[in-house]
Amino acid sequence: MRVDRRSALGLLGAGVALPVGAARAASAAKISFDHGVASGDPTATSAILWTRATPADPAHSAPVPLKWSIAERADGPAIRSGTVEARPARDFTAKVDAKGLKAGTEYHYWFEAADGTRSPVGRVRTLAQGKIADAVLAVVTCQLYPGGLFNAYDAVSKLDRVDAIVHLGDYIYEYGPDGYGGGTGKKLGRNHEPPHEIVTLADYRTRHAQYKRDPDLQAAHARAAFICVWDDHEVANDGWVGGAENHQPETEGEWKKRKAAALQAYFEWMPIRDAAPGKPWDAINRSFQFGDVATLLMVETRLLARSQQVDDDGRLPSAETFAARLADLKRPEREMLGAPQQSWITDTLTASVKAGTPWQVIGNQVVMARVNGPKLPAAQAGPLLGALPDYIRKQVEVSMASFAAGLPFNLDAWDGYPAARERLYASFRKAESRPIVLSGDSHAFWVNDLQDAEGRLVAAEFGTSSITSPSQGDMLPQLPLGQMLMQSSPEVAFCDQKAKGYIVLTLTHDRASADYVAVSTIMAKPYDTKSIGTFDVTATTREKIVRRG
Repeated sequence: MRVDRRSALGLLGAGVALPVGAARAASAAKISFDHGVASGDPTATSAILWTRATPADPAHSAPVPLKWSIAERADGPAIRSGTVEARPARDFTAKVDAKGLKAGTEYHYWFEAADGTRSPVGRVRTLAQGKIADAVLAVVTCQLYPGGLFNAYDAVSKLDRVDAIVHLGDYIYEYGPDGYGGGTGKKLGRNHEPPHEIVTLADYRTRHAQYKRDPDLQAAHARAAFICVWDDHEVANDGWVGGAENHQPETEGEWKKRKAAALQAYFEWMPIRDAAPGKPWDAINRSFQFGDVATLLMVETRLLARSQQVDDDGRLPSAETFAARLADLKRPEREMLGAPQQSWITDTLTASVKAGTPWQVIGNQVVMARVNGPKLPAAQAGPLLGALPDYIRKQVEVSMASFAAGLPFNLDAWDGYPAARERLYASFRKAESRPIVLSGDSHAFWVNDLQDAEGRLVAAEFGTSSITSPSQGDMLPQLPLGQMLMQSSPEVAFCDQKAKGYIVLTLTHDRASADYVAVSTIMAKPYDTKSIGTFDVTATTREKIVRRG
C-alpha cells in the first residue's frame, strides 16, 4: 500500500506542530514524560525533537500543550523555543523540527508542560559543514525487548564522542509472549506488551510505548540523534511489498491495513521526519552529509519494492524442489530496491564522489555479502542432530539439505536477490564509489569484502550484531558457526555469532575504522564492554578490510 502524504495526514490526524490554542483550547492536564526525549534526522541547521506527554488521567482526550526549548548548555538559557501540541490523534506524541541552528554544534533540549513539569534533557549535534577532521557514528540494530537487557544502549549513552546513532531496523518486534525470545522474557520479567502478537494501531502504539519506557534506550536517545530505517519486525517478520511470513490474512486481516497501522505508530513514536509531499510513507530512503568526510545513505529494502522471499516452508523438499528454488532465486526481475530508489542511490553516490567526499556509507538492513551455507561433516552431524530438540533438529536438517543443494545461508538477505544485488553493484561502479555498507538483521557481527559476480571488489561491509536478539549461533551453541561461515564464504573475513553489542564507526579523510564493541552480558547488571576487533579500510587504496585489533 502506497500511502501518500495527503491521505496520511488524514490518517494521522494532521500531525503537525500547531501553536497552543490555535485550533483547540489549551489543556493544563497533569502529565508526565514517561518515555523520555529523543532527537533524529539532523541537518546542518535543524533536527527533529520528540517526546510523549502522558496524561495522568487515562480518559484525557484533549491536546496537551508543550513548550520546547533548545540551548547550547544543559543549564544555559534557551536560544530557540516554541510550542507544540501532543495530540490524541498522534497518541500524545509530539515532534518539532527545530530550525535555525549552527552547523556542527551540540545542543541540549527539553520539553515543558503547562503546569511546569519538565522532561529529561537530551543532546543533539547538527551535521557539520565544510572541512572537518572526522565523523563518529554508533551503529545499532535488533532490540528484542524480551531477549535481554538493553545494556548496549547504556554503553552507547556513555560514549565520549558520537555524532549520531545509526539504527538499521527491528526497533520493535511484533511477536506475542510465546514467540521469539519469550522464554528469556519470562525469566527477566520483560514480557511483551500487549500480551499477544500486535496487529492493530493500538497494539503497535502499546508496543512502541513499552520499548521507550526502557531506561537504557531512553539514555541512548537522550545522548545523540538517531538516524533510523525500519526492517521487517516494525510490521511483521520477513516482510515484502505484498505481505509477510508472519502475516496471515485469514486471521489478521488485510496486509495493507496492518502495514498502515504499523507505519502510523512508527512515525508517531520515532524521531524521524515525515515523508515529503507527494511521496509514500514507506519511501524513507534519505541522505545525510557529514562535512567533507562522508555521505550517509539510508536505504529501504522491505516495503517499497522487495519481491517475496523464495519459498522455504520448513519441510525437507525433493531434489526437484531445490532445483526450482535455485531457479526462482536467479530470476532477474527479483527486486529489493525498485527503480526509483536505485536511481536515487546512483545519483546520490555520484554527487558525493564528484564533491570529493572520501566516504559513501550505506545504511542497509540485511547482510549483503555472499554467505554460503556451512558444510557439516557427517561425523559431526549425527551427534549434533541427536542432541537438539525436535523443532530445532528439523530446521537444521532442512538447512543442511538446502546448503548441500547450493542454496545460500539466508534467503531473506541480499543472497535471496542476487540480480538486484548486481544492479546495486552496477550503481557503485557507475558512481565510481567503493562504499562502506552497514548491515543489521542477522544478530551477528560481520566483516565482509563485497565482490560482484565477476569477482571484483566493490565495497566493504560492516555488519553489527543485535542489542539483544538471538542469532542462529546462539540457537546452536555446540557449533562454531561463525568460523564455519568464514571457511565456507570467501567474502566473509570475520563473523562472530555470539557477541551482542554495537559498532563505533570513525571516518576520517584517510581511513574508515570500525570498532566492534561487545557487552559481557544481556542477562544482568552490571556488565562490561570490550572491543572484539577493529577493522580498517584506507581511502587511498580501498583494498580489502584489514584487522588491527
